[in-house]
Amino acid sequence: MKKISKSHISFFIIAVILFWIKTYAAYQIEFNLGIDNNLQEFLLFINPLSSALFFFGIALLFKKRAKLTMIITNFLLSFLLYANIAYYRFFNDFITVPVLMQTKTNAGQLGDSALSLMSPFDIFYFTDFFVLIWLALTIFKNVTVNNRKSFKIALLFAITIFFFNLGLAEKDRPQLLTRSFDRNYLVKYLGAYNFTIYDVIQNIRSSSQRALANSSDVTEIENYRKANYDAPNPEYFGKAKGMNVIYISMESTQSFLIDYKMPDGQEVTPFLNSLVRDKNTFYFENLFHQTGQGKTSDAEFLMENSLYPMAQGAVFVNKAQNTYHALPAILKGHGYTSAVFHGNYKTFWNRNVMYKALGYDYFFDAEYYNMTDEHVKNYGLKDIPFFEESIPMLKSLKQPFYTKFITLSNHFPFEMDPEDTDFPAGDTGNKVVDQYFQAAHYMDQALQQFFNDLKEAGLYENTMIVLYGDHYGISENHNEAMAKVLGVEEITPVISANLQRVPLFIHIPGVEGGVQKQFGGQVDVRPTVLHLLGIDTKDYLEFGSDLLSKNHRNWALFRNGDFVSPEVIQVKGNCYDSHTGDLLEDTTVCKNIAESVNTELQMSDEIVYKDLLRFYKPAGFTPINPNDYEYLGPKSSKGDKTSDSKKETETTNTN
Repeated sequence: MKKISKSHISFFIIAVILFWIKTYAAYQIEFNLGIDNNLQEFLLFINPLSSALFFFGIALLFKKRAKLTMIITNFLLSFLLYANIAYYRFFNDFITVPVLMQTKTNAGQLGDSALSLMSPFDIFYFTDFFVLIWLALTIFKNVTVNNRKSFKIALLFAITIFFFNLGLAEKDRPQLLTRSFDRNYLVKYLGAYNFTIYDVIQNIRSSSQRALANSSDVTEIENYRKANYDAPNPEYFGKAKGMNVIYISMESTQSFLIDYKMPDGQEVTPFLNSLVRDKNTFYFENLFHQTGQGKTSDAEFLMENSLYPMAQGAVFVNKAQNTYHALPAILKGHGYTSAVFHGNYKTFWNRNVMYKALGYDYFFDAEYYNMTDEHVKNYGLKDIPFFEESIPMLKSLKQPFYTKFITLSNHFPFEMDPEDTDFPAGDTGNKVVDQYFQAAHYMDQALQQFFNDLKEAGLYENTMIVLYGDHYGISENHNEAMAKVLGVEEITPVISANLQRVPLFIHIPGVEGGVQKQFGGQVDVRPTVLHLLGIDTKDYLEFGSDLLSKNHRNWALFRNGDFVSPEVIQVKGNCYDSHTGDLLEDTTVCKNIAESVNTELQMSDEIVYKDLLRFYKPAGFTPINPNDYEYLGPKSSKGDKTSDSKKETETTNTN
């Protein structure tokens, strides 16, 4: 009996050690967690141990099937680790429970992107799984567990090591579990598996927040909003009053593309470059994306609600049933018709549900377009045919209208069909980065065509056009190639933060614009646009600051709690001089901004997680009922040709 007991413990110890070593190797190879000192390195080394002891320890409860349970446990944990590795390779982030829900929602749309992130060498992350199978069938073939004492010992060690780990982590990063907006911190200090447990607990907690919320929760946020409201600039207020509004989401477009030239002298985005110099265009060169895991959908949420996205998951998927005071609903009260044009199917990112909550009258999705093979990429219709086919539908809308166009071609991994471009690829040796220039150039051509079509359709002169980059296209995983692109030795933290700039153009025929140097984020766009339309936002619960206001705050936060400003930049909790890139010893300025950043993120999360806007009605705002909307597609259920939202538009127009 004693010999058997030692044998099953030996199998358990081997399983734990192999998994521990593999996980630590993955941390070092795959993840950029920003290890700053020896304590953090030590924590990174030990944090997989408590998880391994706990999960493999549970297998000891199964006695005769303990080995099989450990092997299954190893596979499941290895799969979770590898899923995080693949996800991190593009998003520089870790998978959360809401992300898994998004994956289910967007299943079938992600094939090319997912495959491009995989490597044959990734089999390494399952090596210990095969070793355990071999050991179970040979050396430990006849071993079973006959008591539960081993489980109790393993559990005791797991708990002890975890709290030892947590204690050291809290010493280096106080309030880690209560004030950390950055998943990198949680994984660095506690490990990928403990983070997953934390994530599950947080999601259970957030699900109960709405039920416990009440109208008194709005008071503090309302007071903060009034104290931080930036009045519109009289010089620009109402300059675009009564005009049509077109938003264009430029997929994966970063600001470094503007005025960038290839080695042969060709401009990557000649049309966008011309807009920078156009006298009727406001170009904001220091505008930063603020998206989280929802990426494009997060950008939509920011631009139309002036609220921050969720720290985990996407509002479009997880909070689509909330009450919102979104841009389409606001403009509906001023006589506007609203519509979205998108060359993908309406269920992608749960848009068919979320757009009802935002108050869109029409949703022209892939069902309205000619989705032939030569016109479609993995994520939907290519940009040139997309804009071409949209013009007749746009012309059919009652004016004034507010519309949004979501482009798709400039999407990771940026591979173009040969017939769509003769523009040269980059020469960095990195396929993703090199293809990025071709995809961006194609998008630029599509945008120029769209502007020309608007002029031919007679819509251009009375339309304000807002073009914005939705999020980064090139992640930090491609820093070596990006250093070549930018002509620098390495991508430092400050350069990396500055690469999160995305272009914002507000083009208003007949209105004098110019290049704008103030710092801001996507959350600031809604109040800017509404003030240009002559609609004051002082009564709305929003966190944006009018970019053209004389009192505009001059910083922008990121969803992980870092921020940028003209003087200082905070990256992964470290404070840097914006001009020199030097790490600062005196962090007073950073701490002052960080306090405002944390307050805004927490208050925005309160609104989103607790659905607080259901308790608040801005002065002059007419609430919309999402149940009034039904996006039927180009044909009704009876097969009759009908307009997408005819029924619900007629209903809401009578409110």
